Amino acid sequence: MAVMSPRSPVPDAAQVLRARYTHRLPTRLEDLTGPDHGTVDLPLHVVWSGRRSYDLTGLKSRISLYRTVLAEGQRQDLEVFLNRDLLISQWPILRTLISRFVRDAWEDAFPELANAKAP
Repeated sequence: MAVMSPRSPVPDAAQVLRARYTHRLPTRLEDLTGPDHGTVDLPLHVVWSGRRSYDLTGLKSRISLYRTVLAEGQRQDLEVFLNRDLLISQWPILRTLISRFVRDAWEDAFPELANAKAP
């Protein structure tokens, strides 16, 4: 005789991704103390193939760095490589280039990002 066990609901992919990105968020935007100038070299656990070095003076390079760290970085990576002021100023562009799961997690946690206006 087969034993029936209560089934727990299986979360859908959207719930899993949202939880993944929400878990990584810093407590406060002020915890993002990364550089605002110079060159940033990402470690292999954040970017395991392709470009690893980013020049913060160039907009495309800076946006590429932030997209990568937002998608792949853990909480400590976010705090070390992202800068609060740069994140806020770039958010109107960034939010259109990142996944909706990343965008929603950040904007739900930090309403000031959702209200950020394009320069």
